[in-house]
Amino acid sequence: MTSSPTPVRTSWVPMVGLFLAQMLMSFNVAALPVSLGGMVEDFDVAPTAVSTAIVTYGLAVAALVMVGAKIGAKIGWIVAFRIVVAMFAASALMMVLAPSVGWVIGAQAVAGASAAIIVPSLVALIAENYRGDQQATAIGSLGSARAISGVSAFFIGGALGTLVGWRPVFGIVLGLAVAVFVLSFRLRSDKGDPGIRIDAVAAVLIGAAIVLLTLGFNNLNGWGILLARDAAPFDVLGLSPAPVFIVVGIVLGQQFFVWTRRRTRAGHIPLVSLSVLRSSRERAAVYAMFIVVAMEAALNFTVPLYIQIVQGRSAFDTALAMMPFNLTVFVTATLIVRFYKRFPPRTIGVFSFTLTTVALVWLAFVVTNNWETLPTILGLFVFGVGQGALVTLVFNVLVTASPRELAGDVGSVRGTTQNLASAVGTAFAGALLVTILSLNVGQAVLAHPDLTPELVAQVNLDDINFVSNDNLRTVLEGTDATPAQVDAAVQVNTDARLDALQLGLLVLAGLSAIAIAPASRLPRYRPHEIPDPSPPSPVRP
Repeated sequence: MTSSPTPVRTSWVPMVGLFLAQMLMSFNVAALPVSLGGMVEDFDVAPTAVSTAIVTYGLAVAALVMVGAKIGAKIGWIVAFRIVVAMFAASALMMVLAPSVGWVIGAQAVAGASAAIIVPSLVALIAENYRGDQQATAIGSLGSARAISGVSAFFIGGALGTLVGWRPVFGIVLGLAVAVFVLSFRLRSDKGDPGIRIDAVAAVLIGAAIVLLTLGFNNLNGWGILLARDAAPFDVLGLSPAPVFIVVGIVLGQQFFVWTRRRTRAGHIPLVSLSVLRSSRERAAVYAMFIVVAMEAALNFTVPLYIQIVQGRSAFDTALAMMPFNLTVFVTATLIVRFYKRFPPRTIGVFSFTLTTVALVWLAFVVTNNWETLPTILGLFVFGVGQGALVTLVFNVLVTASPRELAGDVGSVRGTTQNLASAVGTAFAGALLVTILSLNVGQAVLAHPDLTPELVAQVNLDDINFVSNDNLRTVLEGTDATPAQVDAAVQVNTDARLDALQLGLLVLAGLSAIAIAPASRLPRYRPHEIPDPSPPSPVRP
């Protein structure tokens, strides 16, 4: 490989704006589960209604990010960046003033649509403002920004949620958006290319595929895993629409790739260049990214659900419980770059997924009703080390393997993968835990001598969800249950919830173990040994 001249050092001030932009999006996402308890109480809705807002954000980003990348390239990254940062500020204001959970969901839809352009903008603007080692450091800082947002959102959000309420948390999101907008005037970028045409067919195919996949996974529990339940909006010959959506989404996703390859062969500009996934190493990085983000989303939904809703504790307690994990992710994501010159991505990836697998298995066996025990903290710490290393690693593999001209496409692939994985991970965790809980409660009730069929008939076991013991006692007061039967029902609920959590963690451990396979196909070379990326093939609009 030929040596290139040392690039001129550039001021880090523009990177501060990009760093805060990543924090803006990540803080918003991390603040949602922390605020879950406050929203449930404020709006008097079920936890799953609030989780819909989390899914909506990820859905909007994942469905629109590829189109967002082309819009940024067409009108110019700086102009697009400033417009969508202002939109994100508007969504934060909607959260602060939201009178109902519908406004929360709408605000997150606006935030997600804005992030669909911010995500590829970050990669493209880094590529245009930094070179060499500075570019590698800047790319790595995005992983650190994402991690520190989790720490600050859980800690600051937990404190505000306990002392003041959940709304001021999104006032911080508004402040971050204003700061990013001001700092954007320090960035430089080439003008857009008005001649770029957005592939509408590909946009519809990938957008519809992601919407259907996310809706399918998110409603597996409510609509039915196979047969349609009463809550399903419709059925297909008795089948639940959820698995039907998933199958159709997969088919549309395959058609997107077929269409994109055909358009590329014809010499036209595709919605996203598949050359960023041209080798098994880059594809392995995408698979690994999807799994690691899905696991993180599942854990970030499960822990607040259990602490705030089940145990009835405060948002600040949630922040303290998650602190070992979030701090470890931040520190590891920052320091893992130091190991890139010593170990190839394949070694780091396999080792990190092994750590997350061991940590999840450990947590499944040691977790109790008290999250502050030393064994639980140790498990969260080990999981955080593996998670932090992977978040930065897989992104760097994608960026360093592609030329600067495809930075926007790399950003769109990253955004699609991360946000679809986050939505699917959150939905999967909710459906999995509620399904396990329903099975556990049903079996325990049938086997318990104090819970008679007459009493069970007065309680709707077809709509079991995670509730605190106090709420359960309140429900049972409306029946003819004796004090002994109330105590027995509460004990069944307590045991079933903990069993569901432990089994859910084991399932996540299995998912982490499966991810070792794609991690073993990551590149063997170290960053300084990376060959120059091939220039993109000339195409005509």
